[in-house]
Amino acid sequence: MAALVALAFVFLFMFQLSSHVRALSSNYYDHTCPQLESIVASAVKKAMSNDKTVPAALLRMHFHDCFIRGCDASVLLNSNGKNKAEKDGPPNISLHAFYVIDHAKKALEASCPGTVSCADILALAARDAVALSGGPTWNVPKGRKDGRISLATETRQLPAPTFNISQLQQNFARRGLSIEDLVALSGGHTLGFSHCSSFQNRIHSFNATLEVDPTMQPSFAARLRSVCPAHNKVKNAGSPLDSTNFVFDNAYYKLLLQGKSIFSSDQALLTTPKSKALVSKFASSQKAFEKAFVDSMIKMSSLTGGQEIRLDCRVVR
Repeated sequence: MAALVALAFVFLFMFQLSSHVRALSSNYYDHTCPQLESIVASAVKKAMSNDKTVPAALLRMHFHDCFIRGCDASVLLNSNGKNKAEKDGPPNISLHAFYVIDHAKKALEASCPGTVSCADILALAARDAVALSGGPTWNVPKGRKDGRISLATETRQLPAPTFNISQLQQNFARRGLSIEDLVALSGGHTLGFSHCSSFQNRIHSFNATLEVDPTMQPSFAARLRSVCPAHNKVKNAGSPLDSTNFVFDNAYYKLLLQGKSIFSSDQALLTTPKSKALVSKFASSQKAFEKAFVDSMIKMSSLTGGQEIRLDCRVVR
């Protein structure tokens, strides 16, 4: 009985997230806001010219938005006196570059007021972040609505960097995402940087008998330990997620096979035959990775759950 109740909850959760999927269309704004895509791309380009970390930030922001209540821009909402919002939940404290979405929204409100949702702006900005970093581009289905609820407590639903493969698969499956989606979307770690706290578990006191995760390449682990000592006091200390962390490529998978991954959740992809085979496939073919990544991004970004179009992406009126 308990299993049936749990299964029913999963199906209900997935239904709630996907209830608006049929409303999405790649030409949704063709007549109401034809300049949408150029306005968003311009905002992303301008921000990138001043800050190389913007693409990784936008991609991560979109992912963290979609995994809680669907892609409804709830991650953009500010906390207020009565409520602590998602952006202030522990996994989201390091999210940044919200101003890129604000700038795009301001330009869009001047050009086509009250028309484009913040959720669609974020989905487009994430696509542009990938494309402008040397990765693939794709037609983003549009027509998402913005949500009114944003709760810091719900950030516990996000997959953690310490997750094993079983936890990762369950987390993705709740959103209708497969193991193929899991491995492909993990490739988003080709962009970005991690603070020490997210991988400290692998390089200090790994278990009762070992100080360091034995799956890590020794010299790589030693470098991480030098950057992140056991009692690290440097606030911004950490490591790039791969060796070309400003370029969208398949280096992440190649390094993973060499024992040079950052998170436990990265290493976990090598612990089942199916996920390991996908890692090997993407490591040997950038084209295969890019196709899978695009397919999975479209699938993930079609999880929708909002109800309105916000005029200010940070505030519910």
